[in-house]
Amino acid sequence: MAEILEPALDKARATAALTPPARQLHRWVLTVFIDTGHAPPRADLERMARDHGVDPAAALSELTTRDVLAVDEQGEIRAAYPFSPTPTRHRVTWDGGTGVHAMCAIDALGISAMLSVPVTVTSTEPDTNHEVTVQVDHNTARWHPTTAVVFAGTTAGACCPSVDRTCGHINFYTTADAAHDWATRHPEVTGVVLDQAQALTCGIAEFGALIRPLDQPAGEDIGR
Repeated sequence: MAEILEPALDKARATAALTPPARQLHRWVLTVFIDTGHAPPRADLERMARDHGVDPAAALSELTTRDVLAVDEQGEIRAAYPFSPTPTRHRVTWDGGTGVHAMCAIDALGISAMLSVPVTVTSTEPDTNHEVTVQVDHNTARWHPTTAVVFAGTTAGACCPSVDRTCGHINFYTTADAAHDWATRHPEVTGVVLDQAQALTCGIAEFGALIRPLDQPAGEDIGR
């Protein structure tokens, strides 16, 4: 049975370690998601990089090696944490925005702090499809149902990107018992149950400062 504690975080550290050219390209990719709800095609990404004096192959290699982006065999984006280019069970919307799909529950919870706007997360519990909604305003949140939690699971080691080993197993559950029951039925997934405060703290720590200006030191949390 999963115990309640916080999982290891890595996206904030990985982003902070990027070279300036890779970080510039990464920030542009995230901005496209925010503005359109979709991933930029590889051709647009490469053109943007060249227009700004960035070697697209080198920058993209750095981004995927550090697992802040994941691409398919054609080089098209399949994950730009916290955003997913394809529908997931986690939909995030905000006033005046197009809305996005998040890669996982923790990613979804960090988007309000990242954008500095209130958001609504609408998700479903695995197996039952019971709805969980969370209204997040940076570091505060209202959960429905009020008993909801997050289970953060993984199926493999660090040899493959997060999209393959963790994202599909970090989900909202209507109760801690529901999360424990799911984990018991899926012994191939190891993980932890996070209460609401823990899950929100993880999301903010991972993504709250992800699109800060390129000249702002790591650790200073601003929005877009």
